[in-house]
Formats: sequence, structure tokens, C-alpha cells
Amino acid sequence: MTTTDTTQTYGTLETHLRSRRDAGQKLLLPYITGGFPAEEWTQLIDGSAHAGADALEIGLPFSDPVMDGPTIQESSTLALSQGATPQSILDQVAMAKPGIPLIAMTYYNICFRMGHRRFANALKTAGVSAAILPDLSLEEMAPWRESAASEKVETVMLAAPTSGDARLQKIVEAASGFVYGVGLVGITGERQELAESALTIAKRLKAITDKPVLIGVGVSNPQQAREVCEVADGVIVGSAVIRRLLDGGSVEKAIDFIGELRNGLDKG
Repeated sequence: MTTTDTTQTYGTLETHLRSRRDAGQKLLLPYITGGFPAEEWTQLIDGSAHAGADALEIGLPFSDPVMDGPTIQESSTLALSQGATPQSILDQVAMAKPGIPLIAMTYYNICFRMGHRRFANALKTAGVSAAILPDLSLEEMAPWRESAASEKVETVMLAAPTSGDARLQKIVEAASGFVYGVGLVGITGERQELAESALTIAKRLKAITDKPVLIGVGVSNPQQAREVCEVADGVIVGSAVIRRLLDGGSVEKAIDFIGELRNGLDKG
């Protein structure tokens, strides 16, 4: 049986996603790498919104991205080599007005070096609603979550398919914004077929929380997005978006692909 949240006060991201979900829409959350392509990347922010994204995940490039596969690693390396920094990316994000919530995805070292409260404030100042820190464990998350909450920044928690039931319960209780169900064991990247574990983790999470459940890692095309959304509330698609930029494609082609994902979900 799904456990319904009794608290009616949600942050900007969760309020938005709940509203879209409750209106019958499957949620689409693309990922882009901040600073890539160097001269054009901010066009992806407004373009994603216009193409039908419900929210947008923006990666702050880091030199040791343990969760990310070759595609996103390459885009991060290119962004860093062209001078991108967390603050330069956030300064550019602050000038965008896409009309959808923005989520920062990065690694804990950046947060730690800047300081929890300062990092959370930098996100808020840039208009970012939430953060994903995939290498910060549940057991060590509390100090960051407290600082983030004080700045009204939501903390998205990742739920792995290998987690036991008791741990999943703790993860969904700690999460705000949405719960990020990791679709398979491994790193980000495109797959030919949707992993069965993506559907399994979606079912397990939907059974224990009313918070929006989105599945990422290994969701690569509209068909796979539709398939996972038969169970989950939405999908996160990153590597397939970034590959269209790396393979000599244009920002417009990446935005068109986001539109294809939106159309695929709507037809599902």
C-alpha cells in the first residue's frame, strides 16, 4: 500500500511535479551538462522547457564523476577544459527564466569545498530549486540536507535497485523534490533495452511513497521512457541528450530529441 505524505508543505520542485503528475502528465526531466557546448549551452535551458520538459537537471562538471558514464564524462571534460566552473555556470543559470524548476547535479567535493550553506545559497541565488549529490551517502546526508532546507533547496535522493526495503524507506523519507530511482546497477549511458531492474525499482518505490518517483540511468529513447512510465511517474534522460551534442549535432537537435521524448510520453 502506498504511504501518503501527511505534510502538505512542499518545495518548489515537488509542488510543481506533483501538480503535473496529478493532472495526469508523465514527467520528463532531461539532463544537460553546464558549460557544454561552451557558447550555446544556455539555449538548452529555455529550449528544454519549450520542448516539454517538466524540470531540468543541470550538471556542474566535476573531474571524477563516479556515477556518470563515458558520454557525460566527455561533456564534463570538455566543459572544464573550456573554463567552466560551478560559479560561472550558476551565474549563467541565474539569467535564464525557463518557467520550470532547475536541479543541480554534481558531486559532494564541490559542495564540501564551498561549504554546505554557501553552496545551498549559491543554488538558491541562481534560481535552482534542488540538488542531487550522488556520492553523498544517506548516512552522511543530514548536515547537507539541513543547510539546504534552510535555503529552501530540496534534496533529491537516489534509490538503487540493490537497496533493501528498510533502506528504501529511509531514502524516500529523506527525499524532497522527487525520488530518483536508479534504473540499473552501473553508470549512466544509453542501453538498447530497458533493464528489468528499472521497472522493479519503480514498483518498489511507488509502493512506499506518494512523492514523485522518476527513473533514470539507462532510459535512452521514447519507447523506453513510455515503458518505464507505465509504473513510474516520470523519467530522467541524460546520456541520449548529450550524445546528440557530442556527435556533431546542434543544440536544436538535442532540443528536438527532448520534444520526441515528450511526444512519446504523451502518446503513451
